[in-house]
Amino acid sequence: MGFGASLKKLSNSWKKIEMSVNDAVSKSKVGKFFKLEARKTCFTRELRAGTATFLTMAYIITVNATIIADSGGTCLMADCTVPGNQTAASPDCMLKPNLGYDNCVSKTKSDLVVATILSAMIGSFAMGVLANLPLGLAPGMGPNAYLAYNLVGFHGSGSISYQTALAVVLIEGCAFLAISTLGVRAKIARLMPKPVRLACGAGIGLFIAFVGLQIHQGVGLIGPDPTTLVTISACAKIDPISNTCVGGKMRSPTFWIAMVGFLMTCYGLMREIKGSMIYGISFITLVSWIRGTSFTIFPKTPLGDTNYNYFKKVVDFHKIESTFGVISFSHFNRSEVWIALVTLLYVDVLATTGTLYTMAEIGGFLDDKGSFEGEYLAYIVDASSTIVGSALGVSPVATYVESSAGIKEGGRTGLTAVVIAFYFFLSLFFTPLLTSVPPWAIGPSLVIVGVMMMKVVKDLNWENIKEAVPAFVTMSTMPLTYSIANGIIGGIGVYIALSLYDLMLGFIKWVNKMRKMVIKEQNQVSNGVESMVEII
Repeated sequence: MGFGASLKKLSNSWKKIEMSVNDAVSKSKVGKFFKLEARKTCFTRELRAGTATFLTMAYIITVNATIIADSGGTCLMADCTVPGNQTAASPDCMLKPNLGYDNCVSKTKSDLVVATILSAMIGSFAMGVLANLPLGLAPGMGPNAYLAYNLVGFHGSGSISYQTALAVVLIEGCAFLAISTLGVRAKIARLMPKPVRLACGAGIGLFIAFVGLQIHQGVGLIGPDPTTLVTISACAKIDPISNTCVGGKMRSPTFWIAMVGFLMTCYGLMREIKGSMIYGISFITLVSWIRGTSFTIFPKTPLGDTNYNYFKKVVDFHKIESTFGVISFSHFNRSEVWIALVTLLYVDVLATTGTLYTMAEIGGFLDDKGSFEGEYLAYIVDASSTIVGSALGVSPVATYVESSAGIKEGGRTGLTAVVIAFYFFLSLFFTPLLTSVPPWAIGPSLVIVGVMMMKVVKDLNWENIKEAVPAFVTMSTMPLTYSIANGIIGGIGVYIALSLYDLMLGFIKWVNKMRKMVIKEQNQVSNGVESMVEII
């Protein structure tokens, strides 16, 4: 028997085993619960769909933890190492390299990796079991950057503490749950002007890409400049205090390694290879794990040695120590808190609504009325997952557009989401590896996410100034002011200002119409009096 014949026989045997397994699962209680036969799918197809979705969204584990860890979490000035010639740490020790504070942030990142995995696992499992939809959930891109860089600020330099920001996320989740329960979600979503609503996604994409290009948070291509504010960087050496370039520009080894990974990801996406972002991140990370190189994440320093010793464990179950249940309502008398609450609620409502309907349309779940089975419970699960996420210490949890990868693989039931949750569960045991992913491995994926979020601009009417200007203000203000909230407020403000012309014109027309009606009635009355006089 030749090799080809043996391979064909093996393939036929595998198909028979697959068919028997699918038939057994479909007729079991699990198959009936998820309605596998009713939705014309099978167990192995749902397994492939869940695998595809996980591969496309697994990047969020390290990306989300890295972004939120940039806020410093619960780390304070008290965690800083005091220099030998001082009696106390200086207030700016959190913004400069400091062994004590950096160790605290490193532990916080480990907590956030676990928190991200748990929130994604719980949300995806609930979506599968309760709503029976093939959708994966995890902390959303955009809200996490908003929490880290706008609210708390880099290493706590913002106006709101990490604990207060989590309280905002909690209340936002409760408000979203109430809105979903009462069924007024669509009405709330329509309150925001359409051009601003569409521009939000693109603006957040630009903001995320800007973060991915910066020093510390990303690939390091962009750095500060005293004259132009920002300039090209990627320097061989950077001043730790001012972050300015003291070495040759475009000579950073980590930047060029990141560019190779970026191109790998782009080529993979061009070829529609599932998990392309994971492959790009993995390549950069594996190369950066090599000690003794100029691009290693484990330099021969006390912090590098500590991180390397933890990394060598490979498998370890990390318990959350600093981010669980640290919610605080002590500073809710500040205006920034309420602006943040409204911003997060709008972003959550708009993003979830758009994502769910897009996934339902791709999967062919929509009926003639534009609704789909499990829609109501899907919103309940999404909102409830945000509440769980706030307790764990992460930003709002949302349904991921990457779920489309699984739907295209044939995923039609909640069993796909359960498979996604199972993969997240397995990830819990590899915290040492996941926390050792360098920022320059995350930066390219942030830029790619920004690219993907820009596609909404095609739906804007750029010929109409009334739509184009508010949209442009929204998109440009977010990255340039380093604030998602400023972009939304600016866009709405400009839209209202430009709408005043139409309102005034409408008011003038209404006044003229009323005046003509009054004149007409007066003439009718006058004619009636004259007729009565003639009769008399």
